Order: sequence, then C-alpha cells, then structure tokens
Amino acid sequence: MKNINTKDILQKSSFLFELIYNDIPIRTAQEGADYFNVDIAQIAPTLILYTGIGFHVLVISGERGHVNFKEIKQLLNCKNVRLASKEEVKSVTGFSVGNVPMFGIPLPYIVDKRLLRFSFVYGGLGEEDTTLKVDPRALFNLNKVVGSLE
Repeated sequence: MKNINTKDILQKSSFLFELIYNDIPIRTAQEGADYFNVDIAQIAPTLILYTGIGFHVLVISGERGHVNFKEIKQLLNCKNVRLASKEEVKSVTGFSVGNVPMFGIPLPYIVDKRLLRFSFVYGGLGEEDTTLKVDPRALFNLNKVVGSLE
C-alpha cells in the first residue's frame, strides 16, 4: 500500500508546505520541537489507532503528551480503542512507526484542532529523516476526516 506520495498530494493543493531534510532522526515530539526550535504544540505526530470499527489515523498536537482513549471512544462511539502495534501499522499503512505520513493514508482521520492555532505544523512525510512543514488546514482539507479533537 506504500504508493502514497504526500508531495504529489500537496503540490496539487493550494496549501503552503516545505520539506525539511533532518540530519538526525527525530523520534519524539520533544525532539522535533527542540530540533526545529518551535513550540511542542506545533509538532504533529501521525498515529494509527485500532478501534472496534476499524483502523483510524490520528494526527495530534505534541503538547497533548498522550492519547486520550476515552475521548476517542466517545468521538467514534465505539468500545475498543488502542494504539496499533508496530506490525499493524506496517500492515495497514505500508509505513513503519515513526514514518507514517500526515496525508494520503486511505483510512478515516481524526485531527487535533489545536494544530489550527499555528501557521505551520511539523510532522511525517513518509520518508526517513524528512519532515513536512505544512499549513495545518491542509490536514482537514486533504484527508478523509471523520472527527476532530477540541
């Protein structure tokens, strides 16, 4: 399933974006905030959730520090919600954990509205050691968003 090209999706849109090639691996929101010298709230990890109604993509603000599974359960009106395992992430997206792109995965998305406070957010592109700096409104417009976190 890894034929997703985030750059193509963004180039066909009117949203501003920039590709940044990192000289070190960035594994956590804090590492990203330190590396780019931005507020941790601007770092937007892309997580895959297993739910009772199928897999979902969650793009969340780094300032949250953790996923509120109770909030996700209420949002999706389902009982079971957990982070997908490394194997599940690879199998449903074609990407390894830590390299999941913010765009183009053919799953329903949940996006954190806190990201909209910023002109740009930083997250995954789907390529090793490359970060995508993008207008957060693109997350809501270019993905199949089924819900958002307040």
